[in-house]
Amino acid sequence: MNSVISLNGIRFLVLVLVQVLICNHINFMGYINPYLYILFIILYPTKNNRSLFIFLSFLLGLTIDLFSDSGGIHAAASVFIAYARPLILRSSFGVQYENYAIKFDNVEFGSKISYITFLTIMHHIIFFSLEIFSASKIILVLQKTLFSSIFTILLSILITIIFSRKT
Repeated sequence: MNSVISLNGIRFLVLVLVQVLICNHINFMGYINPYLYILFIILYPTKNNRSLFIFLSFLLGLTIDLFSDSGGIHAAASVFIAYARPLILRSSFGVQYENYAIKFDNVEFGSKISYITFLTIMHHIIFFSLEIFSASKIILVLQKTLFSSIFTILLSILITIIFSRKT
C-alpha cells in the first residue's frame, strides 16, 4: 500500500515538473504542445478510491494551472477525464476492467493505445475548447486538438514502453 502511495506521489511530482519545466516551453507551429501530465490520470490504479482520484486529478490540473497561469482549464479538463475514465476503461479493456485485473504492463498493446488515445483526445477537446472559447474558431480548436493529441499520444506511449516493468 505504501509503495503504491509513494509511486503515485513521485509520479505526480515528476509529471508536474516535466510539464512545467519542459513541455510548457515546447510549441511547434502554434499547434503542437504535449501535455504529459495526464499520464498521472491514465496510469492511476483502478482499484483505488474514486473520490480521491478525482480530487487528485483536480489538484494535478490546478497545480499545472498555477504554473501556467491558465485560469483553471487544466483542472477542468483533468477532472473531466478522471470522471469519464471508467467508461473509457470499460470500452478499451472490457472484462479485464470489470474484474479489476488491469495491469498496464500486461495488457494488449492495442487496448493500451485505444485507452491512451481516447483519454488524450477527450482531455484536449475540453482543454482547447475552454482555452479558445469561441464557436467561430472550432477549426482552430480541432487543429490544436489533433496535432497536440498526436504528439501527446506518441510521447505517452513511448514513456509507458520505456518505464514498463515488464522484461
